[in-house]
Amino acid sequence: MNKFLYPRLAAINIKKNYKTYVPYILSCIGTIIMYYIMFALSKNSGLNHMSGGYQLKEILSLGSWVIAVFAVIFLFYTNSFLIKRRKKEFGLFNILGMEKKHISRIMFFETLYIAVISLVFGLLGGFILNRLMSLLLLKLIRFAVPLGFDISVPAITAAVTLFAIIFLLTFLNALRQIHFAKPVELLRGGQTGEKEPKTKKIITLIGVLTLGAGYWIALTTESPLAMIGLFFVAVILVIIGTYCLFTAGSIALLKLLRKSKGYYYKTKHFISISGMIYRMKQNAVGLANICILSTMVLVMISTTVSLYLGMEDVLRTRYPRNIIVTAKNVSEEQAEAMDGIISEEAASFKASMDDVLRFRYLYCLTIRENDTFTRYEYNDLAYPAGMSDLYFVPLADYNKMQGNLYTLKENEVLLYTAEGSYESDKIILGGLEFSIKGKVKEFGTADTESALFNAYYVIVPDTNTARDITLSLGQNSGEFGELSYFYGLDLDADKSTQIGLTDAINKHVKELGIDGYAEGAEKSRESFYSLYGGLFFLGIFLGLLFIMATVLIIYYKQISEGYDDKARFEIMQKVGMSRHEIRKSIHSQVLTVFFLPLLTAGIHITAAFKAITKVLAILNLTNIPLFAWCCAGSFLIFGLFYGIVYALTSRAYYKIVSSSD
Repeated sequence: MNKFLYPRLAAINIKKNYKTYVPYILSCIGTIIMYYIMFALSKNSGLNHMSGGYQLKEILSLGSWVIAVFAVIFLFYTNSFLIKRRKKEFGLFNILGMEKKHISRIMFFETLYIAVISLVFGLLGGFILNRLMSLLLLKLIRFAVPLGFDISVPAITAAVTLFAIIFLLTFLNALRQIHFAKPVELLRGGQTGEKEPKTKKIITLIGVLTLGAGYWIALTTESPLAMIGLFFVAVILVIIGTYCLFTAGSIALLKLLRKSKGYYYKTKHFISISGMIYRMKQNAVGLANICILSTMVLVMISTTVSLYLGMEDVLRTRYPRNIIVTAKNVSEEQAEAMDGIISEEAASFKASMDDVLRFRYLYCLTIRENDTFTRYEYNDLAYPAGMSDLYFVPLADYNKMQGNLYTLKENEVLLYTAEGSYESDKIILGGLEFSIKGKVKEFGTADTESALFNAYYVIVPDTNTARDITLSLGQNSGEFGELSYFYGLDLDADKSTQIGLTDAINKHVKELGIDGYAEGAEKSRESFYSLYGGLFFLGIFLGLLFIMATVLIIYYKQISEGYDDKARFEIMQKVGMSRHEIRKSIHSQVLTVFFLPLLTAGIHITAAFKAITKVLAILNLTNIPLFAWCCAGSFLIFGLFYGIVYALTSRAYYKIVSSSD
């Protein structure tokens, strides 16, 4: 036998099946390009010379791992589809006398051709686009110094190793399917799902319960810190619920509709329901995959876009003043010395100070139940909804800050609530009860609320009272010495002046030997843009990757349904239905099923909205309207794109269905 027979047959097979192989090869190339770029950027030494570079490299490294894991799952899934469509062809080869070992050789060369083409063009594309992506990253993080542009040998090695393993595993998986299948089964490979699917009530119930549990967690969890851990639990539950309801729940619903004789025994409903029952069995997993990927795209894009667009809000939340000076264990004398240093340095920089917020305090993390506050134990695993930040501020500090002359009796306090309201006229702190003499409407000229918990500022008669309260709340006297110190100020000055003043204050704080530091919005702006710009870049990248996967699954779904519906199309014509009626019925089925994943993804996003805002609060984004607009915009744009993909892939579907061969 000619030694070039198998390589030639493999090439002919790929050419003959170009409708399925070309999209698969393009997806492989695209995935390799993305992996190479992400890996190369994560190893770029230029990132070491910028503020926040370490965080950015960690983000990019995480992105490369996500792409690697996704590549394994996605390429396995799509390759399984290819093998399924080819089983009939392999069965024919087997019956005509070709042994399975010969078929294996053909498959080996097919896999080899695809691997070589994908790696060559993928790496070339990575080399070319790496520079462009580097420029985009620099634009997003607002870093002026250009990154080095070299062909990354570690990235080449990693990409070749990863995808060589993936192609090898897909080849071995295909061999397994062919080796254990009988020739007759191979011939029927694309028609194994023709029996009516059974109603799986238990799986449907599991789907309802897991989806409901995921939604319940997302809608009821109030604490942002609790949401960090529970968010991933909710995601897993929703994914399980989605797969269960698409695979079993949809069939159960359609069968209930079929039992309704008044609804079912109508021409358009009869054909539509029966067709959709069959379609759900064949494509439920694919539809669930489309739904999950669509949800991932929407979450990834909307969150990263809102974080990036809301950068100024993020900085203002993190830094309620342009410059903030904080310190621990500061005596009144040290506090006055620091006040003088800050004023002198501001004057030396010719910067006028505005909206000064200055006070000393003791802090305690508590749990609120009505008007009673008890200490939160840090060894607790749960994060209750009533978690609250308590700041105990001596009256003298508050009067100095506000320019007031308030007086308080021993059992009286003033209260400021950063968020919400406090209705009671008393407050119980540990075992001590105080009467609230007044509710302070503002604390300084701007709120200093916590993004994680509700914050309460309790103005107490003196320092000793603050100590007594913290002891009553269970805080050991050894946990604090002097009070903590906060000094915030806004400046009517440019960026360089603010950074220079921040550095000067830090220098003097170190000279005084005080455990404190100065920080500010302008000083931290570059590192924040590195972090959030990196997240935005990652969101764009992974969003494109998930969109590519969605398009490919949709395309394969349309092709698969086209071949399945072709025979149905012909049978319905033979029993007397017009071509127009059949086409209208099939179009209605396809349209309904096709947009079901998008609708479900929209429901997932709506249910997860509150949970995502809690997570974003930890990242200092509290602008909920901005996130809402980003969600709505992302859904509309993705929905438009989804519709375009549907229109394009439907053309391929109708060509297959309408062909006479």
